[in-house]
Amino acid sequence: MAGDLPDYYFRIRENGAAVFKVDTENRQRRIEMDQIAVVNIRNGEIKPQGDRRLAPEDLAEIEAWMARRVALLAARDIDDILRAVDYLNLTTHWVQAKASEAQLDEVSDSLLLAMHDLRTVLVRKKAERLMKGVSPEGDAD
Repeated sequence: MAGDLPDYYFRIRENGAAVFKVDTENRQRRIEMDQIAVVNIRNGEIKPQGDRRLAPEDLAEIEAWMARRVALLAARDIDDILRAVDYLNLTTHWVQAKASEAQLDEVSDSLLLAMHDLRTVLVRKKAERLMKGVSPEGDAD
């Protein structure tokens, strides 16, 4: 098992991770994790732990992890939005086929305001892209 472990472990935090170097080459054959840095993916900051100086291979591994993490979080954002589209469709069906008058009274104003706000922002952002000459797919004309 120890031979299959990665050389680095990233303990996920709100804006990044604590980075540990994994050591299995010790006399007791125990897994030891030495914290070497803290990273912030929002601002790209890598802070070595204590007085430690990070080796080039440490920095390369951390930067690669940061790039993968940013890509993963971006993909999750899109997935969350696509799920919201599904929920809107399910909500539409619920309103049309199942909701009682009391239930509609309870949720209609909140839904209408949220949808109006979303529509307003989407229309404004699309207009801004069109004014810049950017197609809806994100390509410049």
